[in-house]
Amino acid sequence: MAESQLAPERRTLRRFDGDFAWDGVETLVYKEEGEAPFSKITRQLLHSDSGLDCELRFFDIEAGGHSTLERHQHVHAVMILHGEGECLVGDEVYQISPHDLVTVPAMEWHQFKANAGAGLGFLCMVNRERDRPQLPSESELVQLRKYAQVASFLDS
Repeated sequence: MAESQLAPERRTLRRFDGDFAWDGVETLVYKEEGEAPFSKITRQLLHSDSGLDCELRFFDIEAGGHSTLERHQHVHAVMILHGEGECLVGDEVYQISPHDLVTVPAMEWHQFKANAGAGLGFLCMVNRERDRPQLPSESELVQLRKYAQVASFLDS
């Protein structure tokens, strides 16, 4: 395993640089291109701990960007740090802003979007070992679109 992947578990202090980056933390691509639909998003692994069995990650979405619409067998705890946007969790759409805490239950569809005028940054706590994301099938998208608020969110 590369040093940059091991470093989060061994560091006691990571200084914040004021621009949503931390010393010794590499900014990574969100996912490989073509793996799933997403736009204008990066990730940073801030902390990984075998004793806690969790990872703390930071995601930064540029204005108008979004994460992938997906679901997993694991829970997410998401704390908004900067910006405003919307998130889909299950069949509900929520307006989100700094210091909001979003809990994404296991196997719930979820997606985060930054508003067009500004980016959105959030911390995400997840299990260290976790399953691969599941993308919606066409029939699952049809089911989600039955909710007017969700259809509007997906089309925006």
